[in-house]
Amino acid sequence: MDCAVVLRLNTIMAKTQRELAFLRDLYITDDWPRRFTELADKHVDLKRVENLLYLNAGTGSHCFELREKLGDDAAVFASCENEDLLTIARDKAIALRSDVDFSTIRFEDDAFDVVIADASFVSPSELFALIQESTRVAKPGGRVGVMIPASGSFGEIFSLLWEVMFNESIGRNGAETEELVTQLPTVANIEKMAHGAGLTRVETRSAAEVFEYDDGAAFAASPLIIDFLMPGWLNGLEENEKEQVIDKLAQLIDDEDGPLSYRFSVKAVLLTGTKL
Repeated sequence: MDCAVVLRLNTIMAKTQRELAFLRDLYITDDWPRRFTELADKHVDLKRVENLLYLNAGTGSHCFELREKLGDDAAVFASCENEDLLTIARDKAIALRSDVDFSTIRFEDDAFDVVIADASFVSPSELFALIQESTRVAKPGGRVGVMIPASGSFGEIFSLLWEVMFNESIGRNGAETEELVTQLPTVANIEKMAHGAGLTRVETRSAAEVFEYDDGAAFAASPLIIDFLMPGWLNGLEENEKEQVIDKLAQLIDDEDGPLSYRFSVKAVLLTGTKL
Protein backbone atom coordinates (compact mmCIF):
# COMPACT_ATOMS: atom_id res chain seq x y z
CA MET A 1 0.00 0.00 0.00
CA ASP A 2 1.23 3.50 -0.78
CA CYS A 3 2.96 5.12 2.19
CA ALA A 4 0.78 8.22 2.17
CA VAL A 5 -2.39 6.12 2.10
CA VAL A 6 -1.23 4.12 5.12
CA LEU A 7 -0.51 7.30 7.01
CA ARG A 8 -3.87 8.89 6.29
CA LEU A 9 -5.69 5.74 7.37
CA ASN A 10 -3.90 6.01 10.70
CA THR A 11 -3.84 9.75 11.34
CA ILE A 12 -6.93 11.33 9.83
CA MET A 13 -9.32 9.83 12.39
CA ALA A 14 -8.66 10.78 16.01
CA LYS A 15 -8.97 7.86 18.40
CA THR A 16 -11.31 7.91 21.36
CA GLN A 17 -10.04 7.01 24.82
CA ARG A 18 -11.87 3.68 24.53
CA GLU A 19 -10.25 2.92 21.17
CA LEU A 20 -6.84 3.80 22.56
CA ALA A 21 -7.40 1.44 25.48
CA PHE A 22 -8.17 -1.45 23.11
CA LEU A 23 -5.19 -0.57 20.89
CA ARG A 24 -2.95 -0.52 23.93
CA ASP A 25 -4.07 -3.97 25.01
CA LEU A 26 -3.82 -5.43 21.50
CA TYR A 27 -0.62 -3.89 20.19
CA ILE A 28 1.35 -2.25 22.99
CA THR A 29 1.15 -4.37 26.13
CA ASP A 30 3.21 -7.32 24.92
CA ASP A 31 6.21 -5.30 23.72
CA TRP A 32 6.68 -1.69 24.86
CA PRO A 33 6.12 -2.21 28.63
CA ARG A 34 8.22 -5.38 28.63
CA ARG A 35 11.33 -3.33 27.74
CA PHE A 36 10.91 -1.62 31.12
CA THR A 37 9.33 -4.33 33.26
CA GLU A 38 12.26 -6.69 32.69
CA LEU A 39 14.40 -4.24 34.67
CA ALA A 40 11.81 -4.10 37.43
CA ASP A 41 11.61 -7.89 37.59
CA LYS A 42 15.37 -8.07 38.08
CA HIS A 43 15.91 -5.24 40.52
CA VAL A 44 12.77 -4.51 42.59
CA ASP A 45 12.99 -6.52 45.81
CA LEU A 46 9.76 -8.42 46.45
CA LYS A 47 10.87 -10.17 49.64
CA ARG A 48 8.71 -9.83 52.74
CA VAL A 49 5.94 -8.01 50.90
CA GLU A 50 2.45 -7.90 52.38
CA ASN A 51 1.02 -5.50 49.82
CA LEU A 52 2.09 -3.94 46.53
CA LEU A 53 0.68 -1.03 44.52
CA TYR A 54 1.17 -0.62 40.79
CA LEU A 55 0.65 2.89 39.41
CA ASN A 56 -0.20 3.35 35.72
CA ALA A 57 -1.01 -0.32 35.35
CA GLY A 58 -2.35 -0.07 31.80
CA THR A 59 -4.40 -3.20 31.11
CA GLY A 60 -2.71 -5.12 33.88
CA SER A 61 -0.40 -7.66 32.27
CA HIS A 62 2.62 -7.00 34.49
CA CYS A 63 0.39 -6.90 37.56
CA PHE A 64 -0.77 -10.45 36.88
CA GLU A 65 2.85 -11.60 36.54
CA LEU A 66 3.74 -9.98 39.86
CA ARG A 67 0.69 -11.54 41.46
CA GLU A 68 2.00 -14.99 40.55
CA LYS A 69 5.47 -14.21 41.92
CA LEU A 70 4.24 -12.87 45.24
CA GLY A 71 2.04 -15.77 46.19
CA ASP A 72 -1.17 -15.79 48.18
CA ASP A 73 0.14 -14.02 51.28
CA ALA A 74 0.52 -10.65 49.53
CA ALA A 75 -2.19 -8.34 48.22
CA VAL A 76 -1.73 -6.59 44.87
CA PHE A 77 -3.47 -3.31 44.09
CA ALA A 78 -3.27 -1.44 40.80
CA SER A 79 -4.27 2.01 39.60
CA CYS A 80 -5.22 2.38 35.93
CA GLU A 81 -4.81 5.61 34.01
CA ASN A 82 -8.47 5.85 32.95
CA GLU A 83 -11.81 4.06 33.14
CA ASP A 84 -11.44 2.32 29.77
CA LEU A 85 -8.13 0.75 30.70
CA LEU A 86 -9.66 -0.14 34.05
CA THR A 87 -12.53 -2.00 32.37
CA ILE A 88 -10.15 -4.09 30.27
CA ALA A 89 -7.89 -4.84 33.24
CA ARG A 90 -10.83 -5.96 35.37
CA ASP A 91 -12.18 -8.15 32.55
CA LYS A 92 -8.77 -9.78 32.21
CA ALA A 93 -8.63 -10.34 35.97
CA ILE A 94 -11.96 -12.15 35.82
CA ALA A 95 -10.83 -14.27 32.87
CA LEU A 96 -7.59 -15.18 34.66
CA ARG A 97 -9.30 -15.63 38.04
CA SER A 98 -6.85 -13.16 39.49
CA ASP A 99 -7.46 -11.20 42.68
CA VAL A 100 -5.46 -8.12 41.61
CA ASP A 101 -7.56 -5.17 42.81
CA PHE A 102 -7.76 -2.65 39.94
CA SER A 103 -9.17 0.84 40.49
CA THR A 104 -8.65 4.54 39.77
CA ILE A 105 -8.95 5.69 43.39
CA ARG A 106 -6.46 7.83 45.29
CA PHE A 107 -4.71 5.61 47.81
CA GLU A 108 -3.86 6.53 51.40
CA ASP A 109 -0.48 7.80 52.52
CA ASP A 110 2.12 5.35 53.88
CA ALA A 111 0.15 2.28 52.82
CA PHE A 112 2.31 -0.08 50.73
CA ASP A 113 5.46 -2.15 51.16
CA VAL A 114 6.31 -1.85 47.46
CA VAL A 115 5.17 0.67 44.86
CA ILE A 116 5.94 0.21 41.17
CA ALA A 117 5.09 2.98 38.70
CA ASP A 118 5.16 2.89 34.91
CA ALA A 119 6.25 6.27 33.54
CA SER A 120 6.90 5.02 30.01
CA PHE A 121 4.02 7.11 28.60
CA VAL A 122 4.26 9.92 31.15
CA SER A 123 5.21 13.38 29.93
CA PRO A 124 8.66 14.44 31.23
CA SER A 125 6.97 17.46 32.81
CA GLU A 126 4.82 15.10 34.92
CA LEU A 127 7.56 12.68 35.98
CA PHE A 128 8.43 14.33 39.29
CA ALA A 129 4.76 14.33 40.30
CA LEU A 130 4.59 10.58 39.65
CA ILE A 131 7.73 9.94 41.70
CA GLN A 132 6.23 12.04 44.49
CA GLU A 133 2.96 10.09 44.31
CA SER A 134 4.82 6.78 44.38
CA THR A 135 6.70 7.93 47.47
CA ARG A 136 3.57 9.27 49.19
CA VAL A 137 1.74 5.94 49.12
CA ALA A 138 4.77 3.85 50.16
CA LYS A 139 5.22 2.98 53.81
CA PRO A 140 8.23 4.44 55.63
CA GLY A 141 10.95 1.99 54.70
CA GLY A 142 8.90 0.87 51.71
CA ARG A 143 10.49 0.24 48.33
CA VAL A 144 9.69 2.29 45.22
CA GLY A 145 10.47 1.49 41.59
CA VAL A 146 9.71 3.82 38.66
CA MET A 147 10.25 2.85 35.00
CA ILE A 148 11.27 5.76 32.76
CA PRO A 149 12.46 6.45 29.18
CA ALA A 150 15.51 8.62 29.77
CA SER A 151 17.67 11.06 27.86
CA GLY A 152 19.16 9.36 24.82
CA SER A 153 15.86 7.74 23.83
CA PHE A 154 14.30 8.24 20.39
CA GLY A 155 17.37 10.03 19.03
CA GLU A 156 17.06 8.36 15.63
CA ILE A 157 13.47 9.60 15.33
CA PHE A 158 14.10 13.08 16.65
CA SER A 159 16.93 13.78 14.20
CA LEU A 160 14.71 12.91 11.23
CA LEU A 161 11.77 14.75 12.76
CA TRP A 162 13.88 17.89 13.08
CA GLU A 163 14.95 17.58 9.44
CA VAL A 164 11.36 17.23 8.24
CA MET A 165 10.04 20.17 10.25
CA PHE A 166 12.96 22.39 9.24
CA ASN A 167 12.78 21.50 5.54
CA GLU A 168 9.00 21.86 5.40
CA SER A 169 8.93 25.06 7.52
CA ILE A 170 6.44 23.49 9.92
CA GLY A 171 5.89 24.89 13.40
CA ARG A 172 9.04 26.59 14.64
CA ASN A 173 11.25 24.96 12.02
CA GLY A 174 12.42 22.11 14.22
CA ALA A 175 12.78 23.96 17.52
CA GLU A 176 10.04 21.75 18.96
CA THR A 177 12.16 18.67 18.27
CA GLU A 178 15.16 20.20 20.00
CA GLU A 179 12.94 20.69 23.06
CA LEU A 180 11.84 17.04 22.94
CA VAL A 181 15.49 16.03 23.17
CA THR A 182 16.28 18.31 26.10
CA GLN A 183 13.08 17.50 28.00
CA LEU A 184 13.90 13.82 28.40
CA PRO A 185 15.38 13.42 31.89
CA THR A 186 19.00 12.47 32.39
CA VAL A 187 19.88 9.80 34.93
CA ALA A 188 21.31 12.52 37.17
CA ASN A 189 18.04 14.47 37.00
CA ILE A 190 16.01 11.34 37.72
CA GLU A 191 18.07 10.65 40.83
CA LYS A 192 17.73 14.28 41.91
CA MET A 193 13.93 14.01 41.59
CA ALA A 194 13.97 10.85 43.69
CA HIS A 195 15.87 12.54 46.51
CA GLY A 196 13.57 15.56 46.24
CA ALA A 197 10.54 13.30 46.61
CA GLY A 198 11.86 11.82 49.84
CA LEU A 199 13.57 8.63 48.70
CA THR A 200 16.87 7.33 50.03
CA ARG A 201 19.16 4.53 48.83
CA VAL A 202 18.45 5.80 45.34
CA GLU A 203 19.77 3.72 42.45
CA THR A 204 19.23 3.72 38.70
CA ARG A 205 19.72 0.89 36.24
CA SER A 206 19.37 1.13 32.49
CA ALA A 207 19.05 -0.99 29.38
CA ALA A 208 19.30 -0.05 25.70
CA GLU A 209 16.21 -1.27 23.88
CA VAL A 210 15.89 -1.35 20.08
CA PHE A 211 12.65 -1.20 18.09
CA GLU A 212 12.74 -2.28 14.45
CA TYR A 213 10.39 -1.70 11.50
CA ASP A 214 10.55 -3.02 7.94
CA ASP A 215 10.30 0.42 6.35
CA GLY A 216 8.89 3.93 6.75
CA ALA A 217 5.33 2.83 6.12
CA ALA A 218 5.52 0.14 8.80
CA PHE A 219 6.97 2.66 11.24
CA ALA A 220 4.24 5.20 10.48
CA ALA A 221 1.49 2.57 10.70
CA SER A 222 2.62 1.38 14.13
CA PRO A 223 0.09 2.12 16.90
CA LEU A 224 2.99 2.72 19.29
CA ILE A 225 4.23 5.55 17.08
CA ILE A 226 1.02 7.03 15.69
CA ASP A 227 -1.32 6.66 18.65
CA PHE A 228 0.92 6.79 21.72
CA LEU A 229 4.16 8.66 21.00
CA MET A 230 3.51 11.09 18.14
CA PRO A 231 0.51 12.84 19.75
CA GLY A 232 2.74 14.11 22.54
CA TRP A 233 5.63 14.95 20.25
CA LEU A 234 3.51 16.84 17.73
CA ASN A 235 1.24 18.52 20.25
CA GLY A 236 0.54 22.07 19.15
CA LEU A 237 0.60 21.42 15.41
CA GLU A 238 -2.52 21.58 13.26
CA GLU A 239 -3.95 18.26 12.08
CA ASN A 240 -2.87 18.85 8.49
CA GLU A 241 0.65 19.67 9.71
CA LYS A 242 0.78 16.46 11.74
CA GLU A 243 -0.19 14.43 8.67
CA GLN A 244 2.41 16.24 6.61
CA VAL A 245 5.14 15.60 9.19
CA ILE A 246 4.38 11.89 9.49
CA ASP A 247 4.08 11.48 5.71
CA LYS A 248 7.43 13.18 5.11
CA LEU A 249 9.03 11.33 8.01
CA ALA A 250 8.10 7.95 6.53
CA GLN A 251 9.42 9.03 3.13
CA LEU A 252 12.68 10.22 4.67
CA ILE A 253 13.15 6.91 6.47
CA ASP A 254 12.85 5.06 3.17
CA ASP A 255 15.08 7.53 1.34
CA GLU A 256 17.86 7.21 3.91
CA ASP A 257 17.62 3.51 4.79
CA GLY A 258 16.58 2.14 1.40
CA PRO A 259 15.88 -1.61 1.62
CA LEU A 260 17.25 -1.80 5.16
CA SER A 261 14.95 -1.93 8.17
CA TYR A 262 14.54 1.17 10.33
CA ARG A 263 15.54 1.07 13.98
CA PHE A 264 15.30 3.42 16.90
CA SER A 265 16.51 2.99 20.45
CA VAL A 266 15.14 3.72 23.89
CA LYS A 267 17.16 4.07 27.08
CA ALA A 268 14.94 2.29 29.60
CA VAL A 269 15.73 3.32 33.17
CA LEU A 270 14.55 1.82 36.43
CA LEU A 271 14.70 4.17 39.40
CA THR A 272 14.62 2.46 42.79
CA GLY A 273 14.68 3.89 46.27
CA THR A 274 13.46 3.50 49.83
CA LYS A 275 11.06 5.90 51.51
CA LEU A 276 12.51 7.73 54.50
